[in-house]
Amino acid sequence: MTETLTEGLKRKLEIVVPASELDSRLSARLEDLKGRVRLNGFRPGKVPVAHLRRLYGKATMAEIVQELLNENARKTLEERGERAALQPSFDLPEDEGEANEILTGKKDLAYTMSYEVLPKFALGDFRGIKIERPIVDVTEAEVDERLQQLAKDSRPYEAKEGAAEDGDRLTISYLGKIDGEPFEGGADENAFVVIGSGRFIPGFEEQLLGATAGEERVLSVTFPENYGAANLAGKAATFDVTVKEVASPKDAEIDEEFAKRFGIESLDKLKEALRDQLVSQFGAATRQKVKRQLLDALDEKHQFELPPTMVEQEFNNIWGQVEQDMQRSGRSFEDENTTEETAKADYRKIAERRVRLGLVLSEIGEQAKVQVTDEEVQRALVDRIRQFPGQEQQVYEFYKNNPDALASLRAPIFEEKVVDYLLELADVTDKTVSKDELLAEDEDEKAA
Repeated sequence: MTETLTEGLKRKLEIVVPASELDSRLSARLEDLKGRVRLNGFRPGKVPVAHLRRLYGKATMAEIVQELLNENARKTLEERGERAALQPSFDLPEDEGEANEILTGKKDLAYTMSYEVLPKFALGDFRGIKIERPIVDVTEAEVDERLQQLAKDSRPYEAKEGAAEDGDRLTISYLGKIDGEPFEGGADENAFVVIGSGRFIPGFEEQLLGATAGEERVLSVTFPENYGAANLAGKAATFDVTVKEVASPKDAEIDEEFAKRFGIESLDKLKEALRDQLVSQFGAATRQKVKRQLLDALDEKHQFELPPTMVEQEFNNIWGQVEQDMQRSGRSFEDENTTEETAKADYRKIAERRVRLGLVLSEIGEQAKVQVTDEEVQRALVDRIRQFPGQEQQVYEFYKNNPDALASLRAPIFEEKVVDYLLELADVTDKTVSKDELLAEDEDEKAA
């Protein structure tokens, strides 16, 4: 083994595995295979190894080479006392003739292993970080407001004769077309439209004013420039609509029976449930604000060299999402008062911050012996599976067979546990704020 590059966090090693070791491993593997393979014309366990070598030698040697790469990488890192930032990469002989000699055990395997090491850094003093925790006291007025909104959202409708008015609910079937051709996702046989709700494309609901049950109309609309489906954004469309029913809203009586409609035994219990929802919602927002302050403080206390490939991967993930969002919304960098070059520089800083904080949190968690249990990962997996109704088995198999995917469930649990550990050591001061103050989100928070 020869080290050919030590530059910052980058390492490159030349490694040679003698042909004798390759051939020895191949012989042992074929000998083991001899007792298990079944070939026509040979009794079990009596297939000559030379015959097996002709049939399976190259494929088996390819497996051995892959195992050796991983085995040598693990041993090398252990011996050097290094931790790779990402899986090492291997440069193998590309010449077909040379590769064939290696796979037949006639030539040494010489290859290059390249990797980046995790940086070694001293942790800044993270004890006593000052945190101002914004707290919202849930008032009766806020509970009543949520109750009134629930009553409005769940109010009953009653079929009526005559023309549709603002606030009425129409049951319709529709078929959407662009340039006279139906488009995917543009049809429904039993859709509810509440006029004035603003839940449909601008102009759609308004054109149903005055409609009556049984009436057919053709609506002309234009999809917004920032519409979620990029293939429809900004395009003119028509909708062939048949009105099946017109219904007017009725005021919901907020009483014991109203609560029972939601499977709750009494109105007081419903108010308790709504209060708990608000407490949970405000609590999550408080947690986010506190975590942001904590991460900002940690970021200020740590500056060290970052593994370039980790930063590049994080940047690519972020930038890919930015491009998708801009394509979906139909907006440009000029619309955001910036340029692509400036935006990339800004997002690269965010990628660097994420990588740096990830390494800092990991180091703190390791020193504090923070552990994530298998039960916690299993609960996270169950929650993830529930997000894909009808595909539960496929999602389960995906995570079961992909260690990296399973690790992606473990990572956020670990991070939150480290944050909890740090908050126990922080100097936290509570501050009562309004709901609007708590839920306000500035641009820095969005970026973070």
